[in-house]
Amino acid sequence: MKESVSLTWGGRPLSFETGRLAKQANGAVLAQYGESVVLVTAVASKTQREGIDFFPLSVDYQEMTYAAGKIPGGFFKREGRPGEKEILTSRLIDRPLRPLFPKNFRNDVQIIATVLSADEENDPDIIAINAASAALEISNIPFGGPIAGVRVGRIDGNFVINPSRSELPDSELEIIIAGSRDAVVMVEGSAKCVAEQVVLDAINFGHQSIQEILSLQEQLKARVGKEKTAVPAASIDPEIEEKVRQQATEPIRAALALQGKHNRNNAVDQVFDSTMEGLSAQYEEKEADIKAVLESIEQEIIRTQILNDNRRIDGRSPTDIRPISCDVAVLPRTHGSGLFTRGETQALVSTTLGTAQDEQRIDSLVGESTKRFMLHYNFPPFCVGEARPLRGTSRRETGHGALAERAITEVLPSAEKFPYTVRIVSEILESNGSSSMATVCGSTLSLMDAGVPIENPVAGIAMGLVKQDDNYVILSDILGDEDHVGDMDFKVAGTREGVTAIQMDIKITGLSYDILTRALEQARDGRLHILDVMQQTIDEPRPEVSDRAPRIETIQVKPDKVSVIIGPAGKNIKNIIAQTGVKIDVDDDGKVNIASPDKTSIKKAVEMIEDLVAEAEVGKIYLGKVRKIMDFGAFVEILPGLDGLVHISQLDHSRVANVRDVLKEGDEVLVKVLEIDSQGKVKLSRKAALKEDINKFKKTDDV
Repeated sequence: MKESVSLTWGGRPLSFETGRLAKQANGAVLAQYGESVVLVTAVASKTQREGIDFFPLSVDYQEMTYAAGKIPGGFFKREGRPGEKEILTSRLIDRPLRPLFPKNFRNDVQIIATVLSADEENDPDIIAINAASAALEISNIPFGGPIAGVRVGRIDGNFVINPSRSELPDSELEIIIAGSRDAVVMVEGSAKCVAEQVVLDAINFGHQSIQEILSLQEQLKARVGKEKTAVPAASIDPEIEEKVRQQATEPIRAALALQGKHNRNNAVDQVFDSTMEGLSAQYEEKEADIKAVLESIEQEIIRTQILNDNRRIDGRSPTDIRPISCDVAVLPRTHGSGLFTRGETQALVSTTLGTAQDEQRIDSLVGESTKRFMLHYNFPPFCVGEARPLRGTSRRETGHGALAERAITEVLPSAEKFPYTVRIVSEILESNGSSSMATVCGSTLSLMDAGVPIENPVAGIAMGLVKQDDNYVILSDILGDEDHVGDMDFKVAGTREGVTAIQMDIKITGLSYDILTRALEQARDGRLHILDVMQQTIDEPRPEVSDRAPRIETIQVKPDKVSVIIGPAGKNIKNIIAQTGVKIDVDDDGKVNIASPDKTSIKKAVEMIEDLVAEAEVGKIYLGKVRKIMDFGAFVEILPGLDGLVHISQLDHSRVANVRDVLKEGDEVLVKVLEIDSQGKVKLSRKAALKEDINKFKKTDDV
């Protein structure tokens, strides 16, 4: 039976409907906002998956091209592998939902969000987050929601709910917030170097704005919600727990006191292995329980040490940053390179400069566009000491690269000031916490080494949290182990002036405003420290781009001259490229970019283009070519594509009876421009040019 609820949100109608579509799913919600429509289904397997120690949740967001009235490109003419936007939105949906399932729930859960209709103003990603929560709420799947999401912008000093695509370019920030009634559970976004307080105010504003969406979901659940499936409480035999704790607590404590990730992890693994081996014979088929107790002991030791002693497993205080080293120009053939090492996390980052022809072409639901800045993040297995096959780019790599890209985008020069396409590649060579923020720092070093005139250096830091009841400690520059056992992963990137990117994920039910405030303040202190160290290596961009990078010179011509530069079937531009070896990009507005590593080639190409687009000047003498002979005169081409008429009376000082007595087609002749009328017709004179030439000769002879 169809049920629907609706309200007006941010000035646009939002509705949730269920009972008409996808009725065999555990929960299905059709959500509409404006004219964007998303169907989200939630399905759980009937039995739990055995032998795993994680919750098997999968989230897939898919954009169907028919939603925008388009047919897919390519040979197969159907949707294929997910694009970057789909991957990032899948992560946006997954991250706030995952912490809200029961910890011992092991049934497969699959959430699929399908975009059925997409207008040009309302991004379906926010709709999908809210509809996913609603689908879980009305299903029988155990879920500790609801949660809701919103995009917050700030235009002319005022916060805006879900700014439209046309409004976003005018917004100084774009932050997606997901939360419950009492707390924020996820933050993701970028900003134009805004102060921390502005970010906090945006989060608070967004949290207040989602309250009515939570109420809307509760209304729908009250009407059609199913009884939740009971999840048996996890229980471990007290005898097993006591035996494991007796044997392993102190050895684990000693192992965790060792310095160095691998030393520590190897020692902990040895304790785990010896304990499992010693007790598995006594407690057959209870290996999972033994392992669970061991992991619980490890987590308790790390967390208690932080909460009670303010001391972390590597000996640092909560606010200490690991030792940092920076290098630039480490790769001899790249346009720019930087090596950023922080503790046991290391990123080797390269910058490559290209022309407009290297821009990424994007075909999305809202149309085709280009992208002149790309940041790609690679996380090979050796960076964590593992051996596994190399496959395609993972969702994690896509997400981390997108976060670092947002952090850097805001400080890049405009295309008018710096007409290059920029590609950054970050190779993570070692990882023990926050490789995405190391990528941000390494990207800044690499860009400055390449001579890219960024507005300000950018650094990033990952913050953690350990919270027990009302007692909590915020950690700066977290380790991988601290991320694993902690309650928050809060990444903040920015300049000295403010924040450029932010991402927060939590493992508890939510964070208070006070914790967020302290975390941002502590992150700013850490960021400034990192920037101080970075700028000891290189404090500003190099004055010029690398000698190996293409030089780009920009000239502006009249828009109506673009066709002259290109020529019939591209003849003119192909000729310039063939003769000079340069790359040429011509915009419809008359902007021409000429690129080549060779300055001489650029100069020659500029001269050839200027010759093509040059306009006749009254009083100037030109060496022209006779194109056509008429009874009344001759048409002479003085510039490419521009002919003028030499009347028979202007051919010579003496009377000319027949034009062909003086000129023939193909002759080169000096002519002077007498007049250009309102219609652009050019009147020429050979006689005046001859007179001027004679006068010059006389002056030379006098000398």
